[in-house]
Parts: sequence; structure tokens; C-alpha cells
Amino acid sequence: QVQLEESGGGLAQAGGSLRLSCAASGRTVTYVTMGWFRQVPGKEREVVAHFTWYNGAASAGYANSVKGRFAISKDNAENKVDLQMNSLTPEDTAVYYCYADTTSGRFWGQGIQVNVSS
Repeated sequence: QVQLEESGGGLAQAGGSLRLSCAASGRTVTYVTMGWFRQVPGKEREVVAHFTWYNGAASAGYANSVKGRFAISKDNAENKVDLQMNSLTPEDTAVYYCYADTTSGRFWGQGIQVNVSS
């Protein structure tokens, strides 16, 4: 099993910033994708940002709704990804979930709440 531990989040004002971190631990696996989803009650889970590894290189991807505002970064040695969220809006309010697609399946973090006040 792979455990994903999220940290960060909390409350920010519109226009502010927050940073989320996700650290992976547990069995040794090969990571294919690692990133963040978010979910608002009553809506489907939405992918926010992710890294995908292919042929030893990592590429980042973002939802259109966060491009230019959010930045995902990684620390391969620590199996960790961070999500820097800038220019936050109330529409970014959600539970954010770290996830990892590996050769042993998909794993999820417990989720962390982000609230953005107007």
C-alpha cells in the first residue's frame, strides 16, 4: 500500500494564496501520475493539476480553471508534490485530494479542506 499524507490548506481570502503538500510513503512503487483533484459537494471530482512521468521525464498538466494561478512542483527524492495556489477565488473552495496512479493501482489521500472567502 501507498499512503498519501496531505498538509496545508485552510482559509484564505480572495486573491490570496495557499500551499498544499502531499507526501507519499509505504511500499516502493513506480509512479505514473501524481497530483491533485478537488471536489465541491454536489459536483464531480475535478482534476486540478498533476505530474505524469514517461520515459523518465515528468510533464505537468493543469485544469483550465487554474492555469496561470496554480503551480505544481515535485520532489522525486521525497515522493512529494506541492500545489501552490495563487489568486484564489471563492470558486476554488473545495476538498482537495492528493492522488497517485502507480503500477500497483491508484491511491488517494484523505482530502484537505480549502476555503476561500470573498
